[in-house]
Amino acid sequence: MLVAFSISPVAQDPTGSVTEAVAAAVRVVRESGLPCETNAMFTNIEGEWDEVMAVVKQAVDVVAEVSPRVGLVLKADIRPGYDGQLTAKVERIEEALGTGVREGTIDAQ
Repeated sequence: MLVAFSISPVAQDPTGSVTEAVAAAVRVVRESGLPCETNAMFTNIEGEWDEVMAVVKQAVDVVAEVSPRVGLVLKADIRPGYDGQLTAKVERIEEALGTGVREGTIDAQ
């Protein structure tokens, strides 16, 4: 299963920065040992349902330590029997781009 998620403290510190809280959540994910990547909007993680959801919960919990309210956006691709999709899906797109697939399409998934 692949999960893309974003966690944000809703009650911010006086500077309006969420950087430290988000960094703590990303640290939880990276220390989990599961395949993952972070981009400007989401953190992606791959694994079995129970282990991925446990990591997401732990990441929410560390943000909740500094904010009484936490926002969570989560999208999941549940496809039993498939591993390595964190990179394989992107590789399929890159391959399609090299063979003339029109820019902006996602048909190769």
